[in-house]
Amino acid sequence: MTRIGIVGYGNLGKGVEAAISKANDMELKAVFTRRNPDNVNIKTPNVNVYSLDDAANYKNDIDVMIVCGGSATDLPTMTPAIAKDFNVIDSFDTHARIPEHFANVDSAAKAAGKTALISCGWDPGMFSLNRLYANSILLDGKDYTFWGKGVSQGHSDAVRRIEGVVDARQYTIPVDAALEKVRNGENPELTTREKHTRLVYVVAAEGADKAKIEKEIVEMPNYFSDYDTTVNFITKEEMDANHAGLPHGGCVIRTGVTGFNNENKHVIEYKLTLDSNPEFTASVLVAYARAVDRMNKKGDTGCKTVFDVAPAMLSPLSGEEIRAHML
Repeated sequence: MTRIGIVGYGNLGKGVEAAISKANDMELKAVFTRRNPDNVNIKTPNVNVYSLDDAANYKNDIDVMIVCGGSATDLPTMTPAIAKDFNVIDSFDTHARIPEHFANVDSAAKAAGKTALISCGWDPGMFSLNRLYANSILLDGKDYTFWGKGVSQGHSDAVRRIEGVVDARQYTIPVDAALEKVRNGENPELTTREKHTRLVYVVAAEGADKAKIEKEIVEMPNYFSDYDTTVNFITKEEMDANHAGLPHGGCVIRTGVTGFNNENKHVIEYKLTLDSNPEFTASVLVAYARAVDRMNKKGDTGCKTVFDVAPAMLSPLSGEEIRAHML
């Protein structure tokens, strides 16, 4: 059994708990929180909730710690800190800062003899893998990634960190005309702004400066500044009634040509349609947590990404079973 600890019990942490319940080779050992543990009620019986400050006391009881924090401010410090005591995995999704985050986590994990895996989920994560596979197969081609329509947890979390914001949902919306051109094999040159728009719904605190909040959102680097972004202020009742779900999805497309004269065209597309962004992301994290545990037991330490993990390491099935039923 792989013994799992969860850090953070928001939407993603709850999704991880649900995913563990479906894995016969895993068990949830503990949940750690920055809140008062007495106020955090989990669904798994006979599992305790502890303060994150006390996590190091349980390093001999947990094989992999799954960190369910936000990429904007939590994971850059939490993951390296936790990697000093635990094998660890996170879903860090600020693409521009992945090299920096990797270096920080790698340093901590190697010093402690631990194995860490960052930026795991569906993008970065499963989409990243499919980009790599498609690039390796169609050497002469172009990549396109479209997200949505759906709620981005990371972008929503970044908005919620703004002073005066009570709650927020951010929808990423692909531009249909751009998507159609790609699928038709037209190989368009598309800017970031031409591929997606962003729609943000915000519940502001009473008396908050809405103009200031909107300006801070649309100018936020790495999140909104490169997109046409619309900000709508709504009531808490509207948020609860119309934006309670967390759907998402998208597709990775590579178009390319083969033959000595480039006479044959090809399109590779990997698509996801998700009812629950956090529950799907959590399921990916749990699969890769299995791999992290196996890699550490083989002595493979330091920081990894999904590119470094062989597919068979993700499965609870034996190599014989995989070859017999999936190959």
